[in-house]
Amino acid sequence: MRADAEFFESTADARVESVPLAHLSIELGHFYSPDLSQDAGFFVDHFRDIARWAATARSACQDAVRGRVARISTCVLIDDYFGTPETPRTLIPKLLGAARDAGLGIDYLARESGCAGPAESADADPAEPTEGEPVGLSLAELVEARIVEDPPPDTTGARPPVRHTGWLCNGQRSPATDRHEAMKQPATWLPPAENAAVNHSVFADIELWRDDDRGRLWSCAMLAAVWQLLRLGVLRDKGRRVAAPRPLPDELPDDWRRLPPVLRLDERAAPFNAYRATTICAPLFLPVENAVRTILQQVAVDPAVLGQIEARAADEGLVLAPSVVDRIEYLFVDTGPVRGAGPG
Repeated sequence: MRADAEFFESTADARVESVPLAHLSIELGHFYSPDLSQDAGFFVDHFRDIARWAATARSACQDAVRGRVARISTCVLIDDYFGTPETPRTLIPKLLGAARDAGLGIDYLARESGCAGPAESADADPAEPTEGEPVGLSLAELVEARIVEDPPPDTTGARPPVRHTGWLCNGQRSPATDRHEAMKQPATWLPPAENAAVNHSVFADIELWRDDDRGRLWSCAMLAAVWQLLRLGVLRDKGRRVAAPRPLPDELPDDWRRLPPVLRLDERAAPFNAYRATTICAPLFLPVENAVRTILQQVAVDPAVLGQIEARAADEGLVLAPSVVDRIEYLFVDTGPVRGAGPG
């Protein structure tokens, strides 16, 4: 008896959903809970301080698209994860009015808790308040599952993996020297070492999450890494688009959980996802964004998604950086007196 069979890789026919893409996404603010309790004047001052830099980013993008009309969208991220801001009914009109007074427009608003919550598909309804743990895989878990650790050279891999510790670094940690077995010499101190050091090491050791009896608390750096990947349009759940922007409802609710992760504030806006992302923020965010870049350097984005986006860019005569992290740029600018507490 002869049996004929054909074998195919399970991913061979997997479909990757595409997303609309702008040329550039400009982040006009990442507001934490203490900031969000400020009056309208605080936000007017903030948007006026960054308006010239937003205009510079727009001009540079327009030059890069070689005569085409640049598709540019703006966004803000609010912290409803580490704190409880004012209600959407109060805060969203305040933000929109302050930006308008400063000569800017906000196209999209995203919730930081949306980066930690379930990975909403493109055809899902906005999340309703739920008790207990979120149902389904979260955006942060999608990113965590794609972390590929970068082990230091000449090591055995004995260090516990990220999925067990919740800590990720970019090199070799210093060995512990304060504890040693009886009758043995204390361990010799060694400095930490960055894997890809240029002349000297810049070592980073980053907490991604913390587990306790209340569940998992994702770190600010991890959620910001999710946010950047989301803006660049490279996150998928089994090939499906996630966190698609939803229109502004006719009546704003009093509960942030009744809003989708990403809210479209201007129906005429260019797409939320973009080939490149610019973040304008105060220097106090620099340590967090350095951690974000360290995380993203160890996230393996789906090659099918990368290929799809690179092909679309090529059709427009654009060349994207091969590494996702190099598609993100920053403008660290002084935005006046710091009234908030900064990153959580």
